[in-house]
Amino acid sequence: MEAAAAEDRATWLWNPWMFVEDESGTLAFLASKELNKVYVQIDQEMPADAYRSFIAEAGVQGIQIYALDGAPNWVSRKGYVQQDRLMTWLQHYQAGSASAEKFAGIHLDVEPYLYSDWASNQAATVKSYQALLSRAADNAAALSLPIEVDMAFWFDEISYKNQFGIGILAEWVIAATDSVTIMAYRDSAALIGEFARNEVAFAGKHGKSLVIGVETGQTAEGAYLSFFEEGEAYMNKQLSLVQQQYNGTASYNGIAVHHVGSWMTMKP
Repeated sequence: MEAAAAEDRATWLWNPWMFVEDESGTLAFLASKELNKVYVQIDQEMPADAYRSFIAEAGVQGIQIYALDGAPNWVSRKGYVQQDRLMTWLQHYQAGSASAEKFAGIHLDVEPYLYSDWASNQAATVKSYQALLSRAADNAAALSLPIEVDMAFWFDEISYKNQFGIGILAEWVIAATDSVTIMAYRDSAALIGEFARNEVAFAGKHGKSLVIGVETGQTAEGAYLSFFEEGEAYMNKQLSLVQQQYNGTASYNGIAVHHVGSWMTMKP
């Protein structure tokens, strides 16, 4: 029985070879941050048994592991083939694993706006993205797994009018999936909370949950995007303020920190 009342405290783990090389060290770090969910990149070159061991050991610590994958070119004409490959791998993996070794869900990070066609034909790219997520939701349902996605905070400014109807992309994505992690990449509670406001409202309207994601990595896009400069103590204070801001809001479901690699080397 899942503890439904607990908010997500999550992170992204992009390099699964970390726990091939040092499983206990990786788990010790995750446990030290009091996490209960980790989005772990699927590398199909990696032995499945490494995932099985890691998931089972994480489960002992009360940490659920979600299968993470995605790339901007998944919205290209034949990009869905890569997503299908992930789903096929997951199907085989789940079938060959004991219950304690199974993934608890699927977490997609596609970011269609980084695909070349976004600038030249946004409407078609949005439609392709919607088709991809619809397909993913069907695949996840067939595997009896929840489906989550990462989403830019400005998707509430993107509208669509196509076979999926007429509306705002942010609301469509929230309605079409089980949970959304909004990439509210700023370094102050006020801005983070403001960027998530519309999405939290959409999630409430559709009875879905929304997690707020923040950045710890060094970025060339501007110091205000990340907590890299300020350090972890400052980040934790800001995240606490965000949680206070949304305390009692049913659709708000916690915080995600991007990502294990940069968090590990972050200044205190």
